[in-house]
Amino acid sequence: MEKSDICVHFLLGKALQKVNQVSKSKISPYGVTPVQYALLRQLWKKDGQFSYELAERLHIDSATITGIIDRLEFNGFIKRRVDPNDRRNKIVFLTEKGRSMEEPLCQKMDEMNNEVMSVFDDEEIQRFKKMLFDIGISNKKKKED
Repeated sequence: MEKSDICVHFLLGKALQKVNQVSKSKISPYGVTPVQYALLRQLWKKDGQFSYELAERLHIDSATITGIIDRLEFNGFIKRRVDPNDRRNKIVFLTEKGRSMEEPLCQKMDEMNNEVMSVFDDEEIQRFKKMLFDIGISNKKKKED
């Protein structure tokens, strides 16, 4: 079978399978999943965010973000505090454990990126990332508009 005969869905699925396998092997010893890492990364950039802000930044629905936050809180990486301006809202903060994971987890995810993308040069990597963004996020934004 020629590469051009394989459907995009199958190719993306196999690529995702490979990336998941490599990323899980890198970060699972730290007790974190790839999507939990993505949420922690947002908090490393700016600690103290509402869950809806995190959901928007990660392009994840509210039910999914709640489950991710629950697991990270259960494992001691984050904590939720009541918003002093509106007690109905909670703000998500890193714990000391969550803060201490930034360097090792970012290093492992850099290793994963380098391993998975090693077959491409820098220009190809940038084009590839743009294509993935256009498929997964840019199209989603267009539908919401």
